[in-house]
Amino acid sequence: TILYQAVMMKLGLAPTHAWYPEVVQGSTMTIALLISTWQKLAPLSFLYMLMNMMNPKMLLLIGLLSALVGGWAGLNQTQTRKILAFSSISHMGWLITALSINPSLTTITLLIYIIMTTTVFLMLNTTTTKTLLDLSTLATFTPTMQIMMLFTMMSLGGLPPLTGFVPKWLIMKELIMTNTLPLSTALLLSSLPSLFFYVRVTYLTTLTTAPPTTNTEYKWRLKMLPTTLMPMTTMLALLSLPLTPML
Repeated sequence: TILYQAVMMKLGLAPTHAWYPEVVQGSTMTIALLISTWQKLAPLSFLYMLMNMMNPKMLLLIGLLSALVGGWAGLNQTQTRKILAFSSISHMGWLITALSINPSLTTITLLIYIIMTTTVFLMLNTTTTKTLLDLSTLATFTPTMQIMMLFTMMSLGGLPPLTGFVPKWLIMKELIMTNTLPLSTALLLSSLPSLFFYVRVTYLTTLTTAPPTTNTEYKWRLKMLPTTLMPMTTMLALLSLPLTPML
C-alpha cells in the first residue's frame, strides 16, 4: 500500500497532489513540460505491470477524486503553468480510470494527453506567456498562434470534433459497458470545471481585445522562433479524431 501511495504521489494524483502545482509553477516551461509528460511514463508503466495486484475500485475512486480536484482547484488560477498543472491532475484521473477498466486504453489516453500538453507548453514557451494577462495581448504579435491556442484549449477540454474528445469518448464507452453509470456520470460532471477554465483561457486569448492605451507591455516580436515540432503536435492535437477506428 505504501508503494502504491508513493507511485500515486509521483503521478500527482489526489489526495497526494499538493506538491505538483507548486513545482510546475516554480519551474521553467521546459522543465514543467518534462514533469507533466515524460515523468509520467515510469510510474504508469509500474502501475501497468502491477495491475493484477491492485484493487480496481480503489483506482476508480482515486481517478474520480483526481478529476474532481483538478477541475475545482484550477478555477481561480491566473498563472498558466498552475492551470496546466491542475489540468494534468484532472487528466491523470481519467488515465487511472482507463487503467482500471481497460489497460490497453491507457496507452491511447496517455499518448493523446502527451501530444496536447506538449502543444500547449510549446506555444506558451514560444510566446513567453506566464499569466492570463499575457494571453489577452497574444493577438497583437501572433494571430495564427492565437487561433491555434483556442482550438488546443478546446481539445484539452474534450470537445468534439477535436482530438481530446477521443479518450473521454472511449473511457465513457468502457464504463457504460461495465454498468458503472454512477461513476461515468460523476466523471462527466467532474470534467465541467476543467472545461470552464479552458473556456476562460480561450475567452481571454481570442474574444478580448486590448484597448489602445493599455498598460500591458506589447510583445512585437517573438523572443523564440517556433520549433519544428509545434506544427506537427498541433495538427495531431486537433485533427486525430478520424483516426479513432484505427486505434
